[in-house]
Amino acid sequence: MHQPLSGLRILTLEQYGAGPYGTQLLASLGADVIKIENPSVGGDSARLAGPYFLDDHDSEFFQTFNRGKRSMALDLKDRGDRRIFDRLVMSADACANNLRGDQAAELKVDYAHLSAVKPDIVCAHLSAYGRQGERKHWPGYDYLMQAEAGLMAMTGEPDTPPTRFGMSMIDYMGGTMMALGLVSAVLGAQRTGRGCDVDVSLFDAALHQLSYSATWFLNEGKCAERLERSAHPSVAPSQLFRTADGWIFVMCQVPKFWGAFCKAVGRPDLLDDPHYADMAARRVNRAKLQEELDAFLSTRTTAEWMTILGGVAPVAPVNSMACALSSPQARHMIETVPHPDKPDGLKMIRDPFRINGAPTPTRRAPKLGEDTRAILDEMLSDSHGDQAAE
Repeated sequence: MHQPLSGLRILTLEQYGAGPYGTQLLASLGADVIKIENPSVGGDSARLAGPYFLDDHDSEFFQTFNRGKRSMALDLKDRGDRRIFDRLVMSADACANNLRGDQAAELKVDYAHLSAVKPDIVCAHLSAYGRQGERKHWPGYDYLMQAEAGLMAMTGEPDTPPTRFGMSMIDYMGGTMMALGLVSAVLGAQRTGRGCDVDVSLFDAALHQLSYSATWFLNEGKCAERLERSAHPSVAPSQLFRTADGWIFVMCQVPKFWGAFCKAVGRPDLLDDPHYADMAARRVNRAKLQEELDAFLSTRTTAEWMTILGGVAPVAPVNSMACALSSPQARHMIETVPHPDKPDGLKMIRDPFRINGAPTPTRRAPKLGEDTRAILDEMLSDSHGDQAAE
């Protein structure tokens, strides 16, 4: 199978979710991701993230973010282990971490230190608030970023407390941005022979997700408000509507979809109503339109409306996770990964890449230090090869 990052070696010092998410994407695309874990502290803390475990140091949470990687047990504060790590850097293209902002320099895993070992090494850093400034020593997590960057204030119904996303999307976006920055910098290093530091902070990633709402505020002073039914700030109808047995999300983002929607549901009369004549009118009369469509859409079930509207207008059912994972559209994303502690295999969600139409291969996440011996043997073999060449 073609793996576009085959031959790329990435060392990573990472914990929990954000950094591991990003490097797993790279592993899925073929990179040799070597996870450096300190055995004296039990390795990545995610190994102990419950409540579901495969053994005492292997949780299903850990498996979610670390498939396809290799684990090497090294304590970088130990002089002997540090020499091994520096030797390993010589064979790597990049070194990634999601350490606290002040720790990369302390552990000497930034470009200022590693460039002395390998001038074209790329050092990718994913921290809470960056490696500069007064907050560089602050710890930080996804939910805190959602809170401080204004995202929670934008999420939820108008009369409820601020609400976080259902999952840690800032962690995932931060990890993805780090992975993109890393690969981009490696391409540059291959072209110029000089590596660099690449920095992404969770806070910056969270601010970046404010997107056009931030543009509107910075230029027009318009602060985004929470709207009823998760409605879009400038388009209607683009929100939740009641059905006979649940909810459906309708998104008529452009005029043609509003027309297609009205005709498909048997309400072409709405197209002639001056209250809904164009996008501006529908936005101004959002409340009236919601009341009218609620009354109409609640006469049939979500499944019935999906049969009528699916592929005609942009709509989606509001599913539970159980329904989402059992839907026909999700089946190609679910795979069973062989695991020695799970006789029937571990069911997981694939990474979302398809190369030449085929999903990328997956193998389970490693045990703590599982690949240490093999990597040391590779280093020894490389050393012998270098001596023979001389």
